[in-house]
Amino acid sequence: LFPIGTCIMSSSSSSSPLVEVSSSPLNIGSKSKAVLLFGASWHEACPSLEAVLSALAGTAPDVFFGKIDAEENSGLSEQFQVTMVPTIILLNGGPAVDHISVRMEGGFDPSQVTIAVQRLLSASEGPSSANVSNGEPAARPSPEDPEKELAVRLDTLIKRDSVMVFMKGEPSAPKCGFSRQAVELLQEHEVPFGSFNILSDDSVRQGLKKHSNWPTYPQIYVNGELIGGLDILKETAEEGSLKEEWGVTGPATVITPLQDRLASLIKRSDVMIFMKGLPSAPKCGFSRQMIELLDESGVPYDAFNILEDNEVRQGLKEFSNWPTYPQLYVKGELIGGLDICKELAEDGDLVDTLKQ
Repeated sequence: LFPIGTCIMSSSSSSSPLVEVSSSPLNIGSKSKAVLLFGASWHEACPSLEAVLSALAGTAPDVFFGKIDAEENSGLSEQFQVTMVPTIILLNGGPAVDHISVRMEGGFDPSQVTIAVQRLLSASEGPSSANVSNGEPAARPSPEDPEKELAVRLDTLIKRDSVMVFMKGEPSAPKCGFSRQAVELLQEHEVPFGSFNILSDDSVRQGLKKHSNWPTYPQIYVNGELIGGLDILKETAEEGSLKEEWGVTGPATVITPLQDRLASLIKRSDVMIFMKGLPSAPKCGFSRQMIELLDESGVPYDAFNILEDNEVRQGLKEFSNWPTYPQLYVKGELIGGLDICKELAEDGDLVDTLKQ
């Protein structure tokens, strides 16, 4: 392994080759490979990681090494889908998201960073596919496969309600005549439906056209299957009751961008914990105890620090109808908080629950 201790000492006596990136888009000059540290001034792990990367940078002049304040540079954080600090991203082939070869998040050991950088140095140009979270492979779709990630998201959205309408605007304020007519028709037939405003997210707007091979909006889905647009909706309504034709019951749901984001976050890994702090540095006793239980189970997991995102912190309480943290999810389903996980551990059922 790279002699971390020795290199940290030597790097501290000279100027750091770690470039501070303060604006987007990312510019790595003529270099095709890059190592990026997304950190925060308040996180105690970041200074030591900066020292490790500075030392490694001194041995790899052909690689761009940069540090980014994830909170100050939200543009780059969003571009590279950074949701926790510290996060280290290795690029192979250029500065774009689709050139990510390795993503390391949360409580990883500095030795993993050394190994990953050494592999990057010896790799041929072009991204591979490796994600690391807390020392384990991450289960979510890798950022270097955006089409797959979008397909998963779209599939989740179209199945969010028995009847889903992808439209321009909201049911209370449609932004085009076709969407307005579709909403009026569904309401006239007393059909409960969920909706998604495609004007709020262009990736959904463009991606759904290809995903469903249907070029226009609104688009109506029943039980996850595309029914069609306004014309087909009108034809079906002329034949009788839409509600009876589709066999649907239940309340309507309007999906907001936050709800969509939360639905994706809870499924980011098979086992997801929403906590105060990071696995390497919990910020409350309950979160620390939950991490201890998960670590003892040996089951890989991912974590989200709610202290970094108040929108998620407040929204998830309502989304899951669970008022406290930490919250543990398995395959998108809420398991509960610390008390429930302690009971599962005491009964010997925690590992089976996590692996279900």
